[in-house]
Amino acid sequence: MPGLLSSPVCLTVICFLSWSLRPSRAQIQTDEDSGVQYGRLESNVTLACGKSQIMIPVVWYLNHSSVLPWHKVTSDGTLVLLHVDHSAQGNYSCYDDRGLLLHSVKLRLGHPPGLLSISCQVPNHTHVRCSWVDSVKTFLPAKYNASFRGNGQEWRPCVVDVARKHCDVDHPAFWQTIHTLRISETNALGSETTYVRFKLHELLKPDPPESVLVNELEGYPQRLIVSWNFPSSWPLHAAFPLMFQIRYRPLGSIYWSEVYSEESPVVIFDALAGYLHQVQLRARDEVNSESQWSEWSPLLLVRPWEVSPTSESTELPDNFNFPFNTKPETSTAKSHNPDHPEDEGNLGLVILLVLFSVVILTTVLSLIFVVWVRQRRHDHVTKQELTSMVKMKSMPI
Repeated sequence: MPGLLSSPVCLTVICFLSWSLRPSRAQIQTDEDSGVQYGRLESNVTLACGKSQIMIPVVWYLNHSSVLPWHKVTSDGTLVLLHVDHSAQGNYSCYDDRGLLLHSVKLRLGHPPGLLSISCQVPNHTHVRCSWVDSVKTFLPAKYNASFRGNGQEWRPCVVDVARKHCDVDHPAFWQTIHTLRISETNALGSETTYVRFKLHELLKPDPPESVLVNELEGYPQRLIVSWNFPSSWPLHAAFPLMFQIRYRPLGSIYWSEVYSEESPVVIFDALAGYLHQVQLRARDEVNSESQWSEWSPLLLVRPWEVSPTSESTELPDNFNFPFNTKPETSTAKSHNPDHPEDEGNLGLVILLVLFSVVILTTVLSLIFVVWVRQRRHDHVTKQELTSMVKMKSMPI
């Protein structure tokens, strides 16, 4: 076998194959895409025709067309695009005077990042979500890096969701007064870092109450019963209680009445009999007075209990004048039950007032009777004295 490879015929064949394959290998290498080049919009962009510095005539194409944006070609074959806009993006190729491809590159245009507009939401004491909006539309893919810390603490990562442009922090140091978030945006043309400072206890805003129900109370035409559940995003009910605000009004009224409670359900005692009512709830951290109220729950419509259904519509027109005080009522209650203890207290008070009135009337009548009897006795004595005096004058001396 070694003798065969060293024979003159084999050496001639090998040399011929090597010489014939050399142009093919060179063509494959020059056809390879060298990648993507990025340029800034409304500026001049320079595209080199490969790494070779040999000064030969070249021809440039954009997306296989010889029609190019406003440009100039230098003596070394470099293409300079002048004051580019989006129409200058695409695949650029340069060829020599024999039509051989020398270089190709994909051009993408955009802007470097700018400062971000950042807002943070705190739905409970264990989670923070911060989202952002680009102040500059870069038109280029970007990477984001976010971190978060309280005063005097080390930076900790804020987990980034690039598609939705937000990041999340679990179990933040809520006892810290001020927190800082920094977000760095990076693309092929540069990088920009944005800092924002905020107070978690002021941003705390629960989600609205869930499973809100409003029902009539059978046998009571002026009462409604409202029930709800804590928002599912508020896991620590016992450690961080919520205060709930219930507002309600007859349909068509512009005034709301309000009730506050920490517990569900709550009974409304002053509904307008026979009319549809609008009812909504919202929640806030009970302890932290600087926290925010949640959004209102969806509006619910309900009518109090009626003895018998009526065929006439009882919805109120817009210009209806309500037969009750138009100022909204506000009350606070821990909890309400259908058999309210205040009813018994009011009944007892009425009975006491009636008894007290009877006693007063009896006393007044007794005094009048005593005065009348004494006056009659006085008149009788006076009459007797006058009679005696007349008799004495009529006697002879």
